[in-house]
Amino acid sequence: MKEIKHYINGQYVGSANGKLFDNVNPVNGKVIAKVHEAGRDEVDAAVKAARAALKGPWGKMTLDERTRILHKVADGINDRFDEFLEAECLDTGKPKSMASHIDIPRGAANFKVFADMVKNVPAESFEMATPDGSGALNYAVRRPKGVIGVISPWNLPLLLMTWKVGPALACGNTVVVKPSEETPTTTALLGEVMKEAGVPDGVYNVVHGFGGDSAGAFLTAHPDVDGFTFTGETGTGEVIMKAAAKGIRDISLELGGKNAGLVFADCDMDKAIEGTMRSAFVNCGQVCLGTERVYVERSIFDEFVARLKAEAEKLRIGPPDDDKANFGPLVSLKHREKVLSYYQKAVDDGATVVTGGGVPDMPEEYAGGAWVQPTIWTGLPDDSAVITDEIFGPCCHIRPFESEEEAIELANSLPYGLASAIWTENVSRAHRVAGQIEAGIIWVNSWFLRDLRTPFGGSKQSGIGREGGVHSLEFYTEMKNVCIKL
Repeated sequence: MKEIKHYINGQYVGSANGKLFDNVNPVNGKVIAKVHEAGRDEVDAAVKAARAALKGPWGKMTLDERTRILHKVADGINDRFDEFLEAECLDTGKPKSMASHIDIPRGAANFKVFADMVKNVPAESFEMATPDGSGALNYAVRRPKGVIGVISPWNLPLLLMTWKVGPALACGNTVVVKPSEETPTTTALLGEVMKEAGVPDGVYNVVHGFGGDSAGAFLTAHPDVDGFTFTGETGTGEVIMKAAAKGIRDISLELGGKNAGLVFADCDMDKAIEGTMRSAFVNCGQVCLGTERVYVERSIFDEFVARLKAEAEKLRIGPPDDDKANFGPLVSLKHREKVLSYYQKAVDDGATVVTGGGVPDMPEEYAGGAWVQPTIWTGLPDDSAVITDEIFGPCCHIRPFESEEEAIELANSLPYGLASAIWTENVSRAHRVAGQIEAGIIWVNSWFLRDLRTPFGGSKQSGIGREGGVHSLEFYTEMKNVCIKL
């Protein structure tokens, strides 16, 4: 049985406590590896290694030297593309067609994008008058924040981990990464690439485990970690925020969402159907930016529901190796229990099940996997838990609206504010509605169209802070002002 170990100070090490947990393939429910669970000793060793690396060769490198190495890291991932692809698909069960176009190439690109960006973002300077007439010059410089704790999710394991590690290292920090216990493999494998690319020992460290009373809690409680970046559910974000308050450590949190799509009668229906299909069902609905609430202007409501139903029923469910499959399993049987509980709740609350609502019939070899059907509902009351809670599965509820004002009110009615999609061909309405939606990311006539230079993050209970472009540099560095009396 394969073992997945921690990567600490340039070496793969096991846990002194001897604790192991199962890494399960969600396609068939079989154990594919045993993962070492970090205790306090492993977390402490990782943080100490990261702290020492700040004062070692990493901290003494020039910006050009550091960014050249990060380009080599990106090249190293691409050189071992098939290996990363296989690992990611075994952990998540997602179709290779998706992972090969999104997860692996974009995960690698994060290192190059931020390596280039950090060299091209200026700081500020000001000349000022002084009473003696000679003046003074102020200029700002960026310095690394220090040791960054990276707690990454399971839905896009490599992509969202490197989205944090890439800019952190580009800015000169060191990291201790705690990947999701569901998807540890590619984060661990990246240690080999780091070593081969010439990243000094201690710069990139990985500890495996769970949240409470495990690696996650030990990492967030460690006093020598200078900041935390986390993507995941709001409840966990609150726990991390409380832990970071001790010692006044910085945080960047991208949290839960219950994102709304607004479809107006003046939309391009083909675009709206295609975009909503992706936003509701891509990656089996396990996307933080996905659309679980769809509001459609009443005059086109019936047509929209019928067309989305027809497209959802064309999805091909299958394992990663099925070239024709575009819909995989959920990440785990535990997560399937959660999603199916909402499928039942929808029925209990009086929903009309337009399509799906259960578990698909699968061949015997996949019967133990975490499969669910893509599901669409109508007819639920606005206060149903299916409408108010983030399900994080391949499902959406479609509700009609009468006016622009009602659509905006419905979209803003929940305490979340991560993303929204607006479908209209009226340019005035597009700007007007986008300006009133309470969310960090608004798409108009598109979905998941990402420019990495732009701010990324949520509002309200969907997060705090922004990453992407200069906003990542603001989080991963400390700005220092130098005042020179002339």
